[in-house]
Formats: sequence, C-alpha cells, structure tokens
Amino acid sequence: MLPSGTFPEKYEQDKAIIRTRLQWGLFFGFLVLLAFVPVLVSDATLGMLSLMGIFMVAVLGLQILVGYCGQINLGQSSFMGVGGLMGCLAAMRLNLPVEAALIIGGLAGAVYGLIFAIPAIRVKGFYLALTTMAAQLIFHFIFTRVPKEFFLGIYGGFPVASPTLLTGMQLTSPGSMYYLVLVVVAVSVFVATNITRSRLGRAFMAIRDNEVAAQVMGINIVLYKFLAFVICAFFAGVAGVLWGYYMRFVGVDQFTLVQSVFMLGMLIVGGLGSILGAILGTAFLRTLQEIVNAVGPSLAMAIPQLGAGIIFALMNVMVGLVIILFLVFEPRGLAHRWRIFQRFYRLWPFPY
Repeated sequence: MLPSGTFPEKYEQDKAIIRTRLQWGLFFGFLVLLAFVPVLVSDATLGMLSLMGIFMVAVLGLQILVGYCGQINLGQSSFMGVGGLMGCLAAMRLNLPVEAALIIGGLAGAVYGLIFAIPAIRVKGFYLALTTMAAQLIFHFIFTRVPKEFFLGIYGGFPVASPTLLTGMQLTSPGSMYYLVLVVVAVSVFVATNITRSRLGRAFMAIRDNEVAAQVMGINIVLYKFLAFVICAFFAGVAGVLWGYYMRFVGVDQFTLVQSVFMLGMLIVGGLGSILGAILGTAFLRTLQEIVNAVGPSLAMAIPQLGAGIIFALMNVMVGLVIILFLVFEPRGLAHRWRIFQRFYRLWPFPY
C-alpha cells in the first residue's frame, strides 16, 4: 500500500512488492536486524527463533495448499516427518552436505504427498480431512514396523550429526544453525510469494474460489491439485530436515497429529490466503507456546494441588482457545489487521 498522493506510473511499479524508498530502507534495516540477532540475544532465544523458522517453512507450504488452493490438510506433520527421516538418513549414510539433505528431504516429502494426493483430489471437505489424516496415521504405522536394519535403526529414530555445508564448514553453534534456518526461510518466502503471483498461483486461487468455474476456464483441476499437494509436501520435507538437524535427533514420535493441527491453527491465526499471514500466524502461535512453556512450571510450583499434568494440559487448552477466538472474532487473521493498518496509512491524513 502506498501513502496518499503516491501512485505507480508503470506496470512493473504497480506489481512490485516493495515500491518506495522508505519501504526499501525498512526492508534492508529489517534484514540487518535479523543478521545481528545472534549478537543481541541469548542461545535459548536463538533456539526459539530457529524452531519458529522451521515451522514457518512448513506453514508456508501448508498455506499454498490450504489458503490458496482451498484443500484441507491434516497430515502436514507426516510429510515433515518423511522428509526429515529420509533427508537426514541420506546425509548420514552418504556423508552429504546439508544442501543435498534439504533437497532429498523435500523430494521425499513430495513423493509421500503425491501418494496421498491421488485419493485426496477426488474428495472434498470432511472426507478430504480424513484422507490427509490417514497420511499421518499411515506414516507412524510404516516407520515403526519396517526392519531396523533397512533404515539404520529407524524404529525409534536416530541421532543426527551437525550439518555440514557444501564448502565443508560444520554448523555446530546455535548461531550458525539460526543462520541456516534464516536462509531457508528467506528462500521459502521468496519461492512461495512468486508461486502465488504466477499463473500457477492464480490457478490455485481459481480452484479455491470455484472449481466448476475454474474448469470451464480451461484449468486442469486434477493437475493443479496434484501440484498443490506436491509443493506443500516439499516445503514440509525441507522443514523436517531442518528439524532433524536442530534437534540432533529425528524420530517418528516427534511428528504427531497434534502438530499438524497446530500448524493449521497457525494459518487460521495468521490468515488464510496470505504469505504474510503464514509468517505472522507462526510467529504469534509459537511465541504463545513458548510463553505457555515458560509459565507452566511456575504455576505447577505455585499450585501443587493441581499437578503438573493438569496445568500443562490447561496450557494446551489455552492455545486452542486462542485459535477459537480468532475463528469467531477475527476469521481473516492477523494479516487482515495489517491490511487495515495499510489502508489507514495510505489514506492518512485524510479520513476517507
């Protein structure tokens, strides 16, 4: 949104995301701030930000499928798990750098997503939710029953060594891991934004708005739904590899249905159909979860009669309540609030 009295004079200016010198200055200032974060905060805060970035990559993929293509997905965590397991396993067995592991993990997640896209594109609504939920359940079934020798003892998971770059540099500190996640998030945001602004993204939005009308316009519904599932699962697979390197351990039990529901909740809080919404929703809900985790032990000590288990369960209920409140009072999410502020900024100082 441009301030009052400022108008684009060319088509390229009209389609640009960053348009004015002030916006460019704020953008570069924000990048500099992100680059200096490891100097300004503690290792614990760096870990929290890295974990937030990992979820951000997975939620960006989920936004393309759910927010732009209109397909429900309750199995994003399973796609993340397949990518993390296969990418980290390939890196350990073949001594591959982190760049190759990210690509392998993304492709593994995409293949797994493609398998479940075949039945998913034939159903809608509640049945689509059940189909993607089946991906989550089958993921646990498969990877807990394969022979241990086949996947390097994958039954209970396996430890993951520190990531190594293509240049041979090993990332062992929290700061170096933060930079790795930051670069992947930046690339993911760039790719996701350009997908939504391309012909592919416009086809996704046409399918979301009205499948019949999209088909009449000549859009191949089946093909584009396949592509949406594959792109979504690829992002999740990349996030899974980052998760494995961050945790230094990757296992089946880390990727649960609750995690998939929370990622869908991040979309609801941030706003469907907006790349910015995926970023804001992930940042908001992950920050809330970190606050809950910090406050929980103090409450357990202050009120020992309730017990730690009940208190932590109530904390999860609180996070769920926040999602419900957004559904009721702000269904368009935080991105809608930001657009309202942009309109105010564009019209100021005029009231109309």
